[in-house]
Amino acid sequence: MRRTHPSRVALAACPALVVGLLLSAAPAARADSRLPLTVVSDKQTTVRGGEFTLSLTLTNPYDTPIQFVYQSVQETYATSLEPGLKFTATACGTQTNGCSDNVHGGIARYNVPLAPGASSAFTVTYTVAPDSACGPDTRIDFYSYLYYEYNGGEANNSGIVGVPGTQVACA
Repeated sequence: MRRTHPSRVALAACPALVVGLLLSAAPAARADSRLPLTVVSDKQTTVRGGEFTLSLTLTNPYDTPIQFVYQSVQETYATSLEPGLKFTATACGTQTNGCSDNVHGGIARYNVPLAPGASSAFTVTYTVAPDSACGPDTRIDFYSYLYYEYNGGEANNSGIVGVPGTQVACA
């Protein structure tokens, strides 16, 4: 029996349709691409000569261990431009291997691997100088760059998280 012209076209189009559908399929997007980092400042306002502590907690949301973490905490650009603002990191660490000597670069040394669902936290305490600038618009704020690897090093995530600091009061 002889095939008709429309049958030949349909048979030729089927492989092209399958290839087209396969090539157009996009990988599934990750349901939650936010970084699994929680940051809290213990004081919304700190007086000159006082101190405040940042607590940073990393939680592993994956079903494989997080095996490598790099994290830094740095002052924001607005904080760096504030004239007369004086503060320094005076203590660092807890529940990690501590912090690097240069607090503003590569600060966290997490104990890895970090098991699925587990959390690890560290703190950084800052002291505001007694002669620091102060006032209702004077703030010390930070940002944190976080990079980590999981799934045997085949996957990673990174990004910048705003870190609320403290307002520096004069009294």
